[in-house]
Amino acid sequence: MCGIALIIGPNPNATVFERMLDAIAPRGDVQETLSGDGYHLGTQRLKIVDRERAIQPWSSPDGRWAVCYNGEVYNFRSLRSELAAVGHELRSDSDTEVILEAFLEWGEQAVHRLRGEFAFAVVDRALDRVYLARDPLGVKPLYWSRFGGHLYVASELKALVPVGGPVTEIPPGHHGWGSPVEDPAVSAYVDLLTMGDGDEPITDVGQAAQLVRAALEDSIRVRVDTDLPVGVILSGGLDSTLTLLHVREMHPKCVAFTIGTPGSDDVSYARRVTRELGVDHEVIELAPGDIHLADVREAIRLSELTEYGDVINAVISRLLFARVHSSGVKVVLCGDGSDELFGGYEMYRQPDPVLRQRLFQHKLHNLGRTELQRVDRTSMGHGVETRVPFLDLALVRLAMRLPIELKLRNGQDKWILRHAFADILPDYVRQRPKNPLSHSSGLHERVRLYRSQFPRIYRSFGYGQLSPMRRDFSIVLEQHGLNLDQALRDVDTQPDYSMVEHARDLAGALRWNAVEALRRRSGLSR
Repeated sequence: MCGIALIIGPNPNATVFERMLDAIAPRGDVQETLSGDGYHLGTQRLKIVDRERAIQPWSSPDGRWAVCYNGEVYNFRSLRSELAAVGHELRSDSDTEVILEAFLEWGEQAVHRLRGEFAFAVVDRALDRVYLARDPLGVKPLYWSRFGGHLYVASELKALVPVGGPVTEIPPGHHGWGSPVEDPAVSAYVDLLTMGDGDEPITDVGQAAQLVRAALEDSIRVRVDTDLPVGVILSGGLDSTLTLLHVREMHPKCVAFTIGTPGSDDVSYARRVTRELGVDHEVIELAPGDIHLADVREAIRLSELTEYGDVINAVISRLLFARVHSSGVKVVLCGDGSDELFGGYEMYRQPDPVLRQRLFQHKLHNLGRTELQRVDRTSMGHGVETRVPFLDLALVRLAMRLPIELKLRNGQDKWILRHAFADILPDYVRQRPKNPLSHSSGLHERVRLYRSQFPRIYRSFGYGQLSPMRRDFSIVLEQHGLNLDQALRDVDTQPDYSMVEHARDLAGALRWNAVEALRRRSGLSR
């Protein structure tokens, strides 16, 4: 995976281009560029597949086309064979080249053939235009800004801040053309807001369990197809433990990474799991007092997140991925996305099935700017590629066909997952209830001390060019009884928390931290 940056238009500014590339430097091992009359193209390439030959930007043999690409396409070998069979002469064994050749063969329909996590720009140097595409779930990011007669494109918002104009995000599952004189006109090739509508439900428990099991196993199998060591972000919960169980069986070199306070739920569960499996385990143990304002500021700079809860998780994730990077691991898998698919959130208890479906679709549609953005920025900001097996499009489509009765049953969320893998999951993991990262790591309340400062820090980096910091939508949704339309109207009316709300939150955080400090000093901490 990589970071990309490009400028299309007459006499592009080389200094701005350098600043754009510098802003995303941590995403790669090596900087590679291609410049000419009317364009600057560049990548910060994290060398994973065909590490020596897959140089970017990758050009077509005739020199007209060039691609800047960030991501992994897991079916590139089968696509490569298909392209070779119709006469394409390929010069590498990389998914980068396959993306360009697939585009030249199938045009805009090529995105329907790509299985993976990607964002890319195909530049037509003859006509000064660029085709932009982003993966269906938005695992990989893509932004643009058209300003001063030029079109700027980059993997991260921070790379476009030097441009000085408004910034727009390419939505998940969208693609289209842009140029220096026309804003990118993108449309959905996968529409998350209608996904699952009209699909035939799978109601048989045995069939559902068999299909879920096969889909997840296949998704993980393609994501461990590398000769590099593979890490797993392990909380000791259901999703990450399932991921670890499979990676351990499918890859010869596996290591788990866990972060939390000593004795926290995550650390305790993860230690037990790895001990029983005999898996190498790196634990980042932190006391709450180890987190300071500088850590919060760096997490906001890195993550560019707009909701408070996501920022809190990003503070913790950043410290986690710093350890992953220092350990020398470049590829990791995580369990993110399972809660959205299989009923891990309160929204699934909405009694109206039509509204519940809309909530599900809304959550999926926004993953790219919330949880997946946190994962991308905090991992790639340390040169680590994170793969998300639960968000393979085939598994997502399958999950959309499962009725709520298979997701919530006997008081358990994600019931079908617990049932499908009951034979390999330890009982203590299978019965463990969901607990968000920041809470189960024991670090949430420490970071909450700084919540009222998040908007000021966010604005200081120029991120308001895209969007302001906003109230946590999950909280707004709960306040409106899981009524999506009312929650959306409320957020539009009052985007951010009031000073009174911030003051009340800070008082609660101060009280919690004071009590916890007394417990620790007296030896009564859990």
